[in-house]
Amino acid sequence: MARKLTLEFLKTEAGSGTVLGFAALFALIIANSPWSKDYFGWLKSEHVVQLGPVLLELTVSEWIKEGLMAIFFLVVGLEIKYEILRGELSDPRKLATPVLAAVGGMVAPALVYLAVSGLLSGPHAGWPIPLATDIAFALAIFAMVARNLPSSLRVFLLTLAIVDDLGAIALIAVLFSSGVQIGPLLWVVGLLAAGALVAQWKKIPAPFWVLGFGLIWYLTVQAGLSTSLTAVAFAAIVPVKDRRSDGQSPLQEAMHDLHPYVAYLVLPLFAFAKAGVSFAGLSLDQAFAPLVIGIALGLFVGKQIGVLGAATLASTLKIGRRPTGSTWLELYGVSLLCGVGFTMSLFIGILAFPGAIDSPEQVEVKIGVLAGSMLSAITGAMVLGIAANRRKKLAASAPENRKN
Repeated sequence: MARKLTLEFLKTEAGSGTVLGFAALFALIIANSPWSKDYFGWLKSEHVVQLGPVLLELTVSEWIKEGLMAIFFLVVGLEIKYEILRGELSDPRKLATPVLAAVGGMVAPALVYLAVSGLLSGPHAGWPIPLATDIAFALAIFAMVARNLPSSLRVFLLTLAIVDDLGAIALIAVLFSSGVQIGPLLWVVGLLAAGALVAQWKKIPAPFWVLGFGLIWYLTVQAGLSTSLTAVAFAAIVPVKDRRSDGQSPLQEAMHDLHPYVAYLVLPLFAFAKAGVSFAGLSLDQAFAPLVIGIALGLFVGKQIGVLGAATLASTLKIGRRPTGSTWLELYGVSLLCGVGFTMSLFIGILAFPGAIDSPEQVEVKIGVLAGSMLSAITGAMVLGIAANRRKKLAASAPENRKN
């Protein structure tokens, strides 16, 4: 059952990777076309949803980021919980490796950025920008080029990316958040604790979890926090054990039902909303600004050094293990994909350098993030493609070797 579920996930992601890529490309095209004003106007337009006393007024961009992406992080959290309890990460040393690699993948980019900004007299405030990994795009690239590689690598990337992004979210909360509402926050914590207790009963029907997630999501928005964080927390309390009534696992059932919608609807919409970066106002003089170089090298150089270095150290010290069946070349390819910061890095850049969307700092942030992310994506895809071809050739020659 577990292997079948994993294969279905990989098949769905491989198919949706193309859809995600086209959505991002279309967003870039329309953002730099005569229809760019309509595109950005649509993203900024506000829409109201009211259900009785519950009232929310958010822009289209916010509905996608805080609403639809909460479902994405819920599915990611469910999968990680399943892998920790019953799958690849049930071995503590295999869990330790992506966690430590995520830490290395946050420390090294910050150090690279600060070193560049120090040498070139650039602004130090941009050091959090290259810390994040864009889970959606990294997974899509992996799905498209790594079909012959072990699924344990995808679990490694998924776990590393979620720890990475949770670290980035926590960093945002510490450095950039203001006006957090304590009342709704306490309700969120209380409901999560109550849900963890109620989850001990196996007869809880599916509508309970749907309504519970909706309530916690609403309170999170009211508290002024990122819904991604509470979505992962909610996934942690969903039972993995089978219900006595029908023998189905609520966690596996939710993963199976939600994943196609996330792959073919949520992620493409997110890509379309966030990948639309306008190049208006860009100049060649800004291409080599200290801020640009610091961000680009932080993502491309810092990420791969931090992730692969921490994974190697964990394996050498015997406190961690490589993903099952993987090679160091394959792990290096995954380390490169972690440098695809894209939407999350752009978001942090807006917080680090508040101001007009066409300000010099924002223009340089866009160039740096796009350059570092594209270098990481292209190089990572090439390395993983080479590794996949090696496996294919070895598999093809295996029968001949057995005959000899």
